[in-house]
Amino acid sequence: MGFYTPDRYFSRVSAIDIQKDILDAGFSHVLLDIDNTIFTRDTHEIPRDVGLWLGAARDAGVVFCLVSNNWHQGVHDLAKRLDLPIVSHAVKPLPPALLRGMRKIGAKRASTLMIGDQLITDVLGARFIGIKAYLVCPLVKHDLKHTLLLRNLEQVFIGHLQPEGVSCEGAGFEMRGKDKMRCEERACETGRCEAEGGRL
Repeated sequence: MGFYTPDRYFSRVSAIDIQKDILDAGFSHVLLDIDNTIFTRDTHEIPRDVGLWLGAARDAGVVFCLVSNNWHQGVHDLAKRLDLPIVSHAVKPLPPALLRGMRKIGAKRASTLMIGDQLITDVLGARFIGIKAYLVCPLVKHDLKHTLLLRNLEQVFIGHLQPEGVSCEGAGFEMRGKDKMRCEERACETGRCEAEGGRL
């Protein structure tokens, strides 16, 4: 796997199979990005399917630490509502904050996975500390100006890749017919629609 290439590339977080792609792949701990990975940049909410996925992953024993370059109070409020540890102002892809996140959850490199929506910050940061990385498409197109510029650069390295999984919404994807039904069924399969879904 190339230094600038993710180990896997998914349409969104909820397209990652918790059992097959995380637990059976040997991962028990996840460093998880926030903005446009699990939290929309435009409406500032966790999509229903993403919230359900987080709940199901935690029920399955996956241990998370949020790691974000964002330093505003909002990310700390979100971490508190989700009851998850957080490292903010991370300055990814530099290693210190990622290593601090691993220490917070008692993680070891071999069993730790980075999940995020940016190649330059999340995937490159994972490479610097020697862990695997899953890249996801951003939840929505709206983002910071400098991030949008970096996304153009990312296309040099991942423009030929097609994301795995069904996309439920956002990032320029549109659901129709059977794909939409599959997404809705996946979102409710844990039976935690009210507990984890919707605006947080």
